[in-house]
Amino acid sequence: MSELSHPPAAPGPDVEAVPGPAGRPGEFVGRSPGRLAWLRLKRDRTAKASAVTLAVAALVALGAPLLGRLTGIDPTDKFVDRLNDFGMPIGYAGGISSDHWLGLEPGSGRDILMQLVYGLRTSLFIAFTSALLASGIGVAVGVLAGWARGWLDSVVNWLIDLTLAFPFLIFALAVIPILQDRFYSDREAPSPAFRVALIVATFGLFSWTYTARLVRGQVISLREREFVEAARAAGAGTTHILLRQLLPNIWAPILVTVSLMVPQFIAIEAALAFVNIGVTEPTPDLGRMIFNSIGYVASDPWYTLFPGLTVFLLVLAFNLLGDALRDSLDPRSTR
Repeated sequence: MSELSHPPAAPGPDVEAVPGPAGRPGEFVGRSPGRLAWLRLKRDRTAKASAVTLAVAALVALGAPLLGRLTGIDPTDKFVDRLNDFGMPIGYAGGISSDHWLGLEPGSGRDILMQLVYGLRTSLFIAFTSALLASGIGVAVGVLAGWARGWLDSVVNWLIDLTLAFPFLIFALAVIPILQDRFYSDREAPSPAFRVALIVATFGLFSWTYTARLVRGQVISLREREFVEAARAAGAGTTHILLRQLLPNIWAPILVTVSLMVPQFIAIEAALAFVNIGVTEPTPDLGRMIFNSIGYVASDPWYTLFPGLTVFLLVLAFNLLGDALRDSLDPRSTR
């Protein structure tokens, strides 16, 4: 049989069929790397489940004030009349009822659902803001070091190695109280906004190193590529090359880094609140809820279960989505 009699080969995964006009055959159009990554991500069931979980969590966090208006309950309201003489909620499973869907906090009598919703809002805000700050610093430092090379690159590498030598969690435990004492005396309680800003600044200023090292390596590998040389030959300046030529080609690893940085910050912020160095009262916080519930684990395990399960699901969903995003953006992936 001649070669002309063989049926045409099936198109590869990097092309898609586009139907032509009536009476004319269609044609195959190449898919962009972004579209290929999106198609791989849509086929990943784990990524879909993680994305739905995070979308629900984000909607609940953003809709916290609306939920408060609908229920008529504020996260700081205390229902002490529904506690017994020992400070424990009256009723089944920690005081769960039609008015308080997740029960009441032992001792304070605050509504656990409202504390959980507003605490989710606090944790997501701190994690996302810290991740964006750390990524912005890391991208700027990495691009400058990878492009300039020479003494600037050496100084940046030395600074990265020095920063990585500090155990981050231990460093955060030490630096947050020290900085707080510089602005507030022993008799003054720090404002919740100050503590949140201090946590975000600590996370951002001491977590940029991984992004900087990643971006530096990407810039070094791309700075001598043909498209950069063509831009130089066309008279493009350094700013144009960095912002219009290099950054669009390294957005994929930066996005993956941000997606994996957020769950790390959620867990660390909960750990800081657990040891009573995180967000202060009256701002609701998931980690502080777990810290407050330790004394009631035996008598009221539901109080520990709800915030602990929320932190677990958040961290798990972000990590699974980050792994799926990394696989979908890998051009060598066959998924």
